[in-house]
Amino acid sequence: MYRRNLLLASTTCLASGLGPAWAADLPVRKAEPVEYVRVCNAYGAGFFYIPGTDTCLRLSGRARFEFGHQAPKNRVPGGTGTGTGDTFGYRTQARINLDARTQTAYGTLRAFLRLEAGSRTGFPSMHSATGIRIGNTIAATGVDGYGRVAQFLSTDKAFIQFAGLTAGRASSYYDFYAHDYEFIQTTTNSNVGSTNLAAYTAVLGNGWSATLSMEDPSFRRSPIYSSQAVAQATALGSSTALAFAQTNALTPLFVGYTALGEPSGLGFVDVVQRNRMPDFVGVVRYDQTWGSAQLSAAVHELNTGSSALGTFVGTNLGSALSNTNLRTVGRTASEYGWAVQAGIKVNLPMIAPGDAFYLQGSYSEGAQMYAGYSSYTGSYATNPSTIQGAAFAPFLNDAVLNPFTNRLELSNSFTIVGSYLHYWSAQWRSAFFASYGELSFAPGSRAAQGQFYGLTATGPGTPGTRFFALSQILRDTYKFAAGLNLIWSPVKDLDIGVEGMYHRYGLQSGRVLDLSAYPGQTAAYVNNLQNPVFTKTFEDVFQVRARVQRDF
Repeated sequence: MYRRNLLLASTTCLASGLGPAWAADLPVRKAEPVEYVRVCNAYGAGFFYIPGTDTCLRLSGRARFEFGHQAPKNRVPGGTGTGTGDTFGYRTQARINLDARTQTAYGTLRAFLRLEAGSRTGFPSMHSATGIRIGNTIAATGVDGYGRVAQFLSTDKAFIQFAGLTAGRASSYYDFYAHDYEFIQTTTNSNVGSTNLAAYTAVLGNGWSATLSMEDPSFRRSPIYSSQAVAQATALGSSTALAFAQTNALTPLFVGYTALGEPSGLGFVDVVQRNRMPDFVGVVRYDQTWGSAQLSAAVHELNTGSSALGTFVGTNLGSALSNTNLRTVGRTASEYGWAVQAGIKVNLPMIAPGDAFYLQGSYSEGAQMYAGYSSYTGSYATNPSTIQGAAFAPFLNDAVLNPFTNRLELSNSFTIVGSYLHYWSAQWRSAFFASYGELSFAPGSRAAQGQFYGLTATGPGTPGTRFFALSQILRDTYKFAAGLNLIWSPVKDLDIGVEGMYHRYGLQSGRVLDLSAYPGQTAAYVNNLQNPVFTKTFEDVFQVRARVQRDF
């Protein structure tokens, strides 16, 4: 018993004396360092450091809902249709922005991303016809939704900025006002919010800057016009679908001359434009506390493909065609359109904090989308109809291919727009805006189409006939638009508003057939002076749209 107690005591003393040494030799598991998200104050509110880096990031976005009403035009009594169509439209939009910035020895390195997704349905200005034409949407194919329902996912912005360089998908540097205060984007002015570009901006001091930008021409094109003669196209082995489909279809055009040097022969020419030269944009800008001013200029190439030659037999103005006594016509020479624009924005805090006024004017030749002369329902089509059941649609073409000379003849256009934003109070504001513009085709271009083809199925008709006088094709037009909105912001970053607009387009001179009226107005019918016809000089439309929007 004694020995056992002594042994236990000895063991206890030994353990107590050596215990700390043993503990020091054991491995110790240290706590993981905690990475806290830190606020970055270098670039304004909302930025934070990406953990483990010196890059600041801001995450923001938007949710938007829009609901609109626009009634189609009613047909005249005795017309062939009821004028029915979508009278309401819906649109939702989701937007996510990522803005990453890092300070370097050369200044700020920035990358900006904006992804947008949404759903659009209903009447033309809501169903995303523009998005369909430029590949921005997935359109419905069902019977009840074909061309009137679209889902879209878009890389709206993705650019890098470093030491004055901007490269990627961004807003065109040519633009200035760009529908800044509008919902529906009614007014005629340049607004290409997303294009591919590479630009350099030099800061000159005292508020002055200058930019030279190389931009993707794909988003600035309006089609080149050449009459589509179905009968001759069919005689040459083409189908109606090929002649009219919105594809890379070839367009009928003469391809040879007789021995006397007169045009005789009809082949095909490819009028689909290729990317052969970028658009070049130059900008000088001035920014001060009172506002800003900008002068923009652009050069834009227009081109065609080569004529498709070969053995063919057909008819041209009633005469038989063959390869006899024909000589080859070379590829149509490229032409170069251009545009200039001047704009000014004036801040008006003396009226109310936040008030501002825009005034802008633009002129173009062969580059109408730089002037902004297009339909608010879609800019990338030959003649987008502003109204369902409309009497006529304005033709929107940068150039007309002259069948006698095989040259591109440029159209010219101009626009002017003014817009005023007024704050009634901190929570209520309104914008008032109006614009006017004109488009004129090259003198004689319309008559040349009629004289050469001599058909009226799709062309302007034979000069001197009543059909030619009343045809809508290649008519010089004008556009007037005006509107206002009222927006309530009960809390920060929440907008609840409504906007109404009026839009009119019409002829600069003469009258056109009312295509919404009976009997369809074929050339044979119209040229019979005993038959009654319905004519118009303009079309107009009213639209109202409501919006709920939350930014964060």
